[in-house]
Amino acid sequence: MKAAVLHEVGGVPRYEDFPDPVPAEGEVLIEVIAAAVENVDKAIAAGKHFAAGQYVSQLPMIPVFDGIGRLPDGTVVGFGNPRSPYGALAEKTVVPAGSYVPMADGIEPAVATVLASAITGMSMKLAGGLVAGETVLVQGATGVAGRLAVQVARLLGAGRIVATGRDDEQLGELAADAVINTAVSDDELIQAFKDAKGEGYDVVLDFLWGRPTELLLRSLTPDSFAFAKPTRLIQTGEVAGADLVVPAAALRTSGVEIYGAARGLTPETMGEAYNQVLEWTRSGDLTFDLDRVPLSDIESAWQRTSTHGRRTVVLP
Repeated sequence: MKAAVLHEVGGVPRYEDFPDPVPAEGEVLIEVIAAAVENVDKAIAAGKHFAAGQYVSQLPMIPVFDGIGRLPDGTVVGFGNPRSPYGALAEKTVVPAGSYVPMADGIEPAVATVLASAITGMSMKLAGGLVAGETVLVQGATGVAGRLAVQVARLLGAGRIVATGRDDEQLGELAADAVINTAVSDDELIQAFKDAKGEGYDVVLDFLWGRPTELLLRSLTPDSFAFAKPTRLIQTGEVAGADLVVPAAALRTSGVEIYGAARGLTPETMGEAYNQVLEWTRSGDLTFDLDRVPLSDIESAWQRTSTHGRRTVVLP
């Protein structure tokens, strides 16, 4: 079969022949239809993710660990957890029996690969308790998940949306009420956060962390005693840095409450979030920007440094 094959940690997958997977007892063969390439997949292939050791210890291997495929009986499913060294960037893969679910009706396979990114935005409600009319700040809104989060915030009834990013052109494409370019000096960024907050940020969905979030906290810390309005900050990603310095005053006097994105997540609430995203997708209220590429173009697609907010979806 043809596959995207990684030969060394930190390398680029190459389009080439790879032995067909043969399912063992308790496994199922999957014909791959679509698989999304995400930042986490590249981090694992580069050996920079905590899960890298689990996946790249056996080389050569095929990256990406979930996707949409077809069972031998023709049923279209979403699958995960393929047996190493087989991943989703191939014509076929093999997964444990039960590591798949039937794909929802009315959803294109390529779009289905990106639903999880939209569900991340639902943490504004599940973890942050967003209610209609509140103000939302999306930190890192020009990426794939960030763009979807802006849409989700609006669909959840946010009264005002502020979005941050490093590219003015991409920021201008967002359906936000105000935008902030983070590629400015520290003092300018702190002032921009203050100018855009209006009566205050109720919920912050943070895909950035690092410097932009440190400066956000500084902007929210009052200069003197005040009855600060609560700001629920949801830690979701670390595009701008894995570490954050939090001054004591930033928590003591600012009203900031920091939560992880998994707060409030249970099998029941995950199901509710998934069904809501499906409903919005089917109705066309939630839209997805995709860059569909054939498997044969994986080398160039893997090395792109900017996707302009579009998710790369590989179609074997």
